[in-house]
Amino acid sequence: MQPIEIRPNIFWVGVNDRSTDLFEGLWPISNQGVTYNAYLIKDEKNALIDLSKETFTDDFIGQLESLIGLENLDYVITNHMEPDHSGALLRLRELAPQAKFLGMNKAVAMMKDFYSIDQNVEVLKHEQTLSLGRNTLKFIYTPFVHWPETMMTYMVEEKILFSCDGFGSFGCLDGVLFDDETSDQGFYEREALRYYTNIIAAFSKHVLQALDKLSAYEVQMVAPSHGLVWRKDPERIISLYKYWASLATERAEPGVTVLYGTMYRNTERALEHALQALASEDVPVEVFNVGLIDPSYILPELWTKQGVLIAAPTYERAMFPAMVHALNMAEIKGVRNKTAAYIGSYSWSGGAKSVFEGYAERLSWEVVGTHEFIGSAKPDDLEQIRTLSRQLALKSK
Repeated sequence: MQPIEIRPNIFWVGVNDRSTDLFEGLWPISNQGVTYNAYLIKDEKNALIDLSKETFTDDFIGQLESLIGLENLDYVITNHMEPDHSGALLRLRELAPQAKFLGMNKAVAMMKDFYSIDQNVEVLKHEQTLSLGRNTLKFIYTPFVHWPETMMTYMVEEKILFSCDGFGSFGCLDGVLFDDETSDQGFYEREALRYYTNIIAAFSKHVLQALDKLSAYEVQMVAPSHGLVWRKDPERIISLYKYWASLATERAEPGVTVLYGTMYRNTERALEHALQALASEDVPVEVFNVGLIDPSYILPELWTKQGVLIAAPTYERAMFPAMVHALNMAEIKGVRNKTAAYIGSYSWSGGAKSVFEGYAERLSWEVVGTHEFIGSAKPDDLEQIRTLSRQLALKSK
């Protein structure tokens, strides 16, 4: 995409990434891609807000140079130092040595740690302002959304919030930039939720603190560093973030997220009985095979639904490894205060149930019940599983 003027003399100069398989080396984006959004403000003093991943430096520099001679760049504002936003810093320093790099104290320290840049830099303070001439920028410190140095930049006259990772999403921009231009806003909202649960969720307390700070400002446009720019309805993405952040401590929506793993289908066959019992109580159910589906796609359902059913066999006196991986991610991201149950088979010694109980205790999950069985489930096992599943459904409404 070519640069896009989002307001007079304010330009999106980002790039689409359609080639990275794993965002942060973890989260699959092969099908969706991601953007690295940056913004150029042309004024009496010219300012760049955020940059790009190093791999896309040439594309990014090309975007800038189509609008401004780099010798005329006065400020580089680093909302966030994670390398998908700061990877072009070294090249930009070479091409625009006169430009002053601005960031919060920890950001300036990271410039030195990551790129050995410590000259012509300035440490910003919370709510400090910078006049560019016609426009004024105000810097709002929003630590741990999602790194400790993170800030957002507010353009006072235009009421634009350059929010960096906050309010961002996975998904390339297929020729359109704004929320009112896309024909599938639901896609970007779903990818925003996936992005939130994959990247931001562990810091939900800090998200709520940031939202409290932002409530003092009138926001007419949200311009994040990934995904759509929200100009028609910026309150939509802000309200979604507020809701998602609240789920870290509040009761989630009715529904049961089912995670299952199986080696020889003994657990899977028993699960079919559990699913029928859940359905009989008219509760929404979403089923994920952890051996096939990446936790990236599981976390949004775990985050937003109240109930969790774990169905996994014992594997070498522990739990089926793919399930351990999924539950590890749930623990890292802080999927807490759920209503849960466990079922699973074993061959000669149990183990998976105790692993589940460990996760449940650490995550403050209310355990409705557990049932493990040797070999294939017998009629008595199946009856217990159906009863347990109905109880889980009732408590997950």
